[in-house]
Amino acid sequence: MMKIVTVLGARPQFVKAATLSRIIKDDPEIQEIIVHTGQHYDENMSEVFFREMQIPKPHFSLEIISKLHGEMTSKMLAGVEKILLDEKPDVVMVYGDTNSTLAGALAASKLHIPIAHVEAGLRSFNRRMPEEINRVLTDHLSNWLFAPTDTAVEHLIREGIDEGRIHNVGDVMYDALMFYKTIASQNSDILNRLGLTNHNPYMLVTIHRAENTDYPERLNLIFEQLTELSQNKKIVLPLHPRTKSYLKRDFSNSNFMIIDPVGYFDMIQLQTGCQLIITDSGGVQKEAFFNNKFCVTVRDETEWTELVKNGFNFLARPISSLAGLVESVWSKKFNSEGMNFYGEGSAANDIVTILKKNKK
Repeated sequence: MMKIVTVLGARPQFVKAATLSRIIKDDPEIQEIIVHTGQHYDENMSEVFFREMQIPKPHFSLEIISKLHGEMTSKMLAGVEKILLDEKPDVVMVYGDTNSTLAGALAASKLHIPIAHVEAGLRSFNRRMPEEINRVLTDHLSNWLFAPTDTAVEHLIREGIDEGRIHNVGDVMYDALMFYKTIASQNSDILNRLGLTNHNPYMLVTIHRAENTDYPERLNLIFEQLTELSQNKKIVLPLHPRTKSYLKRDFSNSNFMIIDPVGYFDMIQLQTGCQLIITDSGGVQKEAFFNNKFCVTVRDETEWTELVKNGFNFLARPISSLAGLVESVWSKKFNSEGMNFYGEGSAANDIVTILKKNKK
């Protein structure tokens, strides 16, 4: 029996973990212990994902909430370490690039417990991003590096990581979308609730990264650009708590619909129904591609460079170019035929197979 402790904390990790936890739950050779750090903790940012995606209820909830990276990570590190000492797992599984990811990896490495990092090898090459520090450190601590793309593999090899530890399995978020898309269409009525129809094209927007929210002038410019776009296009923006806390005024109008954060099923439906996506989220950039939508990314760089190189993702650099960029992309025809960047939708199965093989 292999015991895996999975450390989660933020909504993108819940989506990624859902695919693996579903497979692990039905495998008699694996026991999974889920630790929820509490990084994203409220109903719309956490609970709805566990409920909708039928992720097993966390065995441990640390409920660690802090706006300071150091304080948050240190508390997570202490909490996860205690659990690992008690549970004595064979593997610690971490996802992505959040403070929860780094805390789980650090706690495991100090106790000499092997680490599996899902979504390894991503690089923005911007060390001012907390996520970049988290992902680089986690990769160099990990025993199994499950990369989602060829580019991610190249980054890891270039950094001197043993190729025997690197596995290009594809993207678990693609697995998730393939599995849940039909279920979402049957269970989400958000398009009807918001009055969104095929005759009323809209763009979906998400803004939450610190590089945008923590700088008032930049955040204000982003919302001014969105307001300009809303003069002749409808916008739907599920507002992240981080962004809400930094906004100084209400930018909503009859064409600019700002709503509370939504669950995964509602998000899939909003992506499926929209004309175009604007985001600073790494995961949403990929989901745009999975749903055959162009994406305008409100960042100076992205980890998903293959989407930029192939004309599916456009960087709004500088921010003042956002409105014009959207206008230029709005009516373009999307064609991704033959563009298979993220695997075949079997990443979760491949990860479980590799872990079980190495355990034996």
